[in-house]
Amino acid sequence: MISGRSVLGLITARGGSKGIPGKNLLSIGGKPLIQWTIDSARASSYIDRLILSSDDVAIMEAAAAGGCEVPFRRDACLSDDSAASIDVVVDALGRVPGYDIVVLLQPTSPLRSALDIDGTLERLVSSDASSCVTVCAAENHPYWTFRTDKNGFLLHYVQQLKDLSTRRQDLPEAWCLNGAVYAAYTEWLLENRSFLSTQTVGHPMPPERSLDIDTPADVERLIAVMQQRS
Repeated sequence: MISGRSVLGLITARGGSKGIPGKNLLSIGGKPLIQWTIDSARASSYIDRLILSSDDVAIMEAAAAGGCEVPFRRDACLSDDSAASIDVVVDALGRVPGYDIVVLLQPTSPLRSALDIDGTLERLVSSDASSCVTVCAAENHPYWTFRTDKNGFLLHYVQQLKDLSTRRQDLPEAWCLNGAVYAAYTEWLLENRSFLSTQTVGHPMPPERSLDIDTPADVERLIAVMQQRS
């Protein structure tokens, strides 16, 4: 609970990953990938209840063994490649109602810490926002990003700079979603059906905790990080 508001932590993890088969149960640092998210959520000072939404029995069993509540099995229609993440969240809120704030935590962000979760919640309740999501500094600034026209000529995505050699430290801030933590007031989320709007604020996270596991190369990077920590 934070500022008198109850908090539901929601981990979403479906089976059938195509990019990395069995991704959520992949052993990293001696435990399943999903366990890293469970551990950070359980260490949060504000999450009142932590649940899993999954269609996969093996993931459900691993999560339960790791300390996450598994109150239901997700329907198959919400577990294929076409299923929207927000629909999964709305389904979970319908099954486990009564919480003021929901925090979505995806297992693909194993390096997030309890401090990142709590910082996101603190930013949410201390602002006038309806939702708060974690961000990290953009690796490639949008001022240096281009598209091509029909003839293949480069065009700026944003207003062209007078001097392309402008130092990065002189450029305005640019942030990217890192997918680690999504928090919102439940009533607002059910009406808005998105964590992102003009009423969303960002909570910065450092690059070293912003790794999102999507490809085998990401797994290699994660293993390297774990080896450096040990």
